[in-house]
Amino acid sequence: MAHDRKFRFGVMALSAASGKEYRETARKAQDLGFSTLYVPDHFVDHPFGPFPAMAMAAEATDTLRVGSLVLGNDYRHPVVVARDAATLDLLSDGRLELGLGAGWMTVDYEKAGMPLDAPGVRVDRLEESLAVVKGLMADGEFSFEGEHYTITGLDGMPKPVQKPHPPIVIGGGAPRVLRLAGREAQIVGINANLKNGVANDPSTAPSMNPAATDKKLGWVREGAGDKFDHIEIQSFAGFTMFTDDSKSIAEAMAPTFECTAEEVLDSPVGLVGTVDEMIETIHRRRERWQMSYHVVGSEVMDEFAPVVAKLAGT
Repeated sequence: MAHDRKFRFGVMALSAASGKEYRETARKAQDLGFSTLYVPDHFVDHPFGPFPAMAMAAEATDTLRVGSLVLGNDYRHPVVVARDAATLDLLSDGRLELGLGAGWMTVDYEKAGMPLDAPGVRVDRLEESLAVVKGLMADGEFSFEGEHYTITGLDGMPKPVQKPHPPIVIGGGAPRVLRLAGREAQIVGINANLKNGVANDPSTAPSMNPAATDKKLGWVREGAGDKFDHIEIQSFAGFTMFTDDSKSIAEAMAPTFECTAEEVLDSPVGLVGTVDEMIETIHRRRERWQMSYHVVGSEVMDEFAPVVAKLAGT
């Protein structure tokens, strides 16, 4: 069955001062109609470990989904990921969305003392990891022999509630990873091209203007083939600003994005304007890119709630 493209929304929750505060954030996200609470996976400026944070959010709620956006594949062996993910899916009664990525932020590798391989090697490793995770969540023993991982007759335990596995989330901004996402993921995130390995790098802005986003959807389609209509297209609006003067902001940002002010407002990396303007923007994105799943930071959760109330499930 093709994906219905109905809107749903997630929040990115970076941290909290206490367990009580984090549980309250998760419950508020659920009460406000958000579908999913996501946790990132970086060593710098993102203090929480994804699996404990996801588990706590799941325990504090009863319908909220939890997810990683996304796990850095180089930090974890896929056998461990498969076990932890299946455990969380089982104990949350099937509420996990498993985001996996090749790793990209240079400072993570530098400060942790880990080698940062070339992008092609990291994507090769991610591709093998996906095969291992999916194989271990399937019934029976699994074996795999690749360049990076070798698994011999291992029956992954436990098995997840969601079959054949929790939805896989892969995001990216370059051709190869988006083709891989189209082929292997159920949820595909359309991101900036982060080849420089630096967060908040203005030079990446043109890779998120509408023309570049058209190309990204093309790469996803190439990888997905007939599967494209079954994929959910996601974006993380890391820049979300409520304002009555979106025109001035867009005009100021247009040179950086290398597009017109009007086109800046359609860049999936952000949402700028009033609630009504954001609703119109989100509708345009679905019409143009089939983009129906939007994630915002938990710091704007309350302000963004009217958008969720208006659009979720429609």
